[in-house]
Amino acid sequence: MKTKPHLSLAISLCLLSAAASANPDQKPVNAVSPQSSQPEDKAAEIASITADRGIVTRPGRFTIEPSLSYAHSTSTLVAIEGYTVIPALVIGLINISEVQRDTLVGAVSLKYGLTSRWETALRVPYLSISEDVRERDVFSGTPVDNLRESSGDGLGDIELSTRYQLNDGLDGWPYIIGLFRVKGPTGKSPYDVDQTTLYSDDGTPIGITLKERPTGSGFWSFEPGFSFIYPSDPAVLFGNLSYVWTLKEEKGFSNGGTVDPGDVIRAGFGMGFAFNQRTSFSLGYDHSVIGETSFEHGNNQFDATFDRIHVGSLSFGLAHRLTNSTTLNLSVSVGVTENAPNSEITLKLPFSL
Repeated sequence: MKTKPHLSLAISLCLLSAAASANPDQKPVNAVSPQSSQPEDKAAEIASITADRGIVTRPGRFTIEPSLSYAHSTSTLVAIEGYTVIPALVIGLINISEVQRDTLVGAVSLKYGLTSRWETALRVPYLSISEDVRERDVFSGTPVDNLRESSGDGLGDIELSTRYQLNDGLDGWPYIIGLFRVKGPTGKSPYDVDQTTLYSDDGTPIGITLKERPTGSGFWSFEPGFSFIYPSDPAVLFGNLSYVWTLKEEKGFSNGGTVDPGDVIRAGFGMGFAFNQRTSFSLGYDHSVIGETSFEHGNNQFDATFDRIHVGSLSFGLAHRLTNSTTLNLSVSVGVTENAPNSEITLKLPFSL
């Protein structure tokens, strides 16, 4: 009697994945038919816990997706002015800064299926950011810590995207979906907020700090890419690959003249399992490689910066179908590289009209 629940779960998973991979009429994966719509929705739910990994919206269907995301980041910076006597002993002044940042993002995404293979989407985010920096006076011998606080909130960068299903997923091929996204500089950029120059005790400029946290990048960006979904008993495999190209812009002499932000390569993969007809689980990994930002002038030739930054995170999530047109998605991401947020929690509630 103890083995029956496990047996029934295995049977339901096998039946679900087999139905998701079947396409006897050779229609697109999102074609509307009573026999195929339900299994395709299950595959879409498994793969859509992370953005841009689901199946395209059916033609004529309008989907509204409100979401709420919270991310927490911490980092520690160490600056040393002195010399080394032995590898374990440094003579001089040491400055340690601890930074904590909390980011809350509320967004609304609107999706519409133009044809059986083609959808378009619009995402409008609103950000609230709080940052605390605890440090001592730069290169001084004081034992007193200072706490500098800053915050910002407002409209973020609005995104407009389109996705197109390239194939039917037949003959053992995965469903391949192309993506193109445009992000506009609608949020308040770092160049739009007030800045404060930091000086050392002898009056030498040592850096710039922002009085208010920006909510946007200040640049136009374009992101072509593709994703795939491959039903494989008893799981659904998914992945994505894209390239973000950011336009360089003139930001003024004090900001380095023409600023060319580094381009970004994004990749991710994962798998999902359906526990039953209403609930599914997803596990995935996302990694971004961000290139170095270049300036027209104003760089210090003695400054040394990395030519790329790696941001990686491991995510897992749950999707539960509340009604035939509403699904609740909850995902949690944990940063595995130094520059990634320590943790991020995202809640989505898409519903179709």
